[in-house]
Order: sequence, then structure tokens, then C-alpha cells
Amino acid sequence: MTVPDFAAIATDLDARGWALTGPLLTPATCAALQALYAEPARFRSRVVMSRHGFGEGEYQYLANPLPDPLPALRRRLYAGLAPIANGWNARLGRPTDFPDDLDAFAARCHAAGQVRPTSLMLKYGPGDYNRLHQDLYGDLVFPLQTAILLSEPGRDFDGGELVLVEQKPRSQSQAHVVPLQQGHGVVFAVRERPAAGVRGDYRVQMRHGVSRIRSGARMTLGLILHDAA
Repeated sequence: MTVPDFAAIATDLDARGWALTGPLLTPATCAALQALYAEPARFRSRVVMSRHGFGEGEYQYLANPLPDPLPALRRRLYAGLAPIANGWNARLGRPTDFPDDLDAFAARCHAAGQVRPTSLMLKYGPGDYNRLHQDLYGDLVFPLQTAILLSEPGRDFDGGELVLVEQKPRSQSQAHVVPLQQGHGVVFAVRERPAAGVRGDYRVQMRHGVSRIRSGARMTLGLILHDAA
């Protein structure tokens, strides 16, 4: 597991609301995680997206304890992203009190009744897609999340690009198509990000989704750092 360059990530997040991490998981680890999808005991719930109008495909929320190396990876990501999150909150006029480590933040989530793990694996086949959405699970929201592609584009699937859409005040929406490789991640805003304007910072709303899979199968790991109510 490589250490992301959080200084570069912070720069990209401020500029556009998302940032590539480089490699986070090896191909062997990606394959091992994909194999877990067929083991119901490793998950707390399964969602078929068409039943809820979310799109086509499915996902499962991992149960605790999370499989290795996810606990260490989540802690490393949180430690690097918490200063960025506090900086964003300061610019948006919110409390800048995200603690330094993930365990302390998880304890705060649990005290607020958000006790269910939110790390998930998403599975798409031909024709599947995910509509634009935001991953909000309670009042406590960590403003950044990470998606890691477990499949290899061009080999395992075609299509299925991660799409991020930002909405600035009094402006048309802008879409970003994120290039990902197997084992690489992208950090992006859960709900909104600050952007510098001539009269100070303003809020940019962000949503994310996945375009239609043209062929093959695509699997993704989502690491959301706040727990669910």
C-alpha cells in the first residue's frame, strides 16, 4: 500500500473537487477483495439498485471487521484528509473539529447514533449504471470519500466511467469523467466543496455516478469515512 501525496491531493481537491491518489491496492489484493463479494457473511446488507431507482447493478455494505488491508487504509486516508476537511469547513463557515484519527471520529459518529459501517463494494454488469447521487448517511458527514477501482478497464469491462458533476451558483452543471486504473483511487467531495470567488468562498454542490457499462463486469470499492445511522 503506497502512501498518497496528500499535498498534491489537497491542491487538486481545491481546484476541482476531486483528486487521483495513484495506486492504493495491488492487483492481487483487488482480486482477493472481489472474491469476497460472493461471501454473504462478510456483508451487512445488499442493495439491488433498480428496486430503489438508483440505476442498474448492485452493491453490498461490508460488515465489521473489515477485511485487510481496509482498516489500515481507511485510517491512513482519514489522517491525511482530516486537515483538508477542516480547511474546507473553515472556508464554509463550519466547525473545524474533525479529530486527527479515525477512531476518534468513529466514536463521535457512534455517540450520535451512526453505528453502521459504510464501506461498500459495487458490482456492475453489461448495461448497468449508477445515477448521480450523494452518500449521506446521517447528520455527521465527513466531506471527502474515496473510490478504488477493483477491475481492470479494457480487460474486465468497457464503459462504466466514474462521472462527477458540480453545480456552481447561477451556472450550468459541469461534468468530470475520472480516469481510473485497477487499484488506483480517487478522492472526491461527498456533498459540496468551497471555491474561491471575487467576494470570497462559495459552495459548489457535487454528485457522482457511473456511466453505463458497455461490456464485461466492473467492481469498485467505496471508502466512506462517516458511519451510517
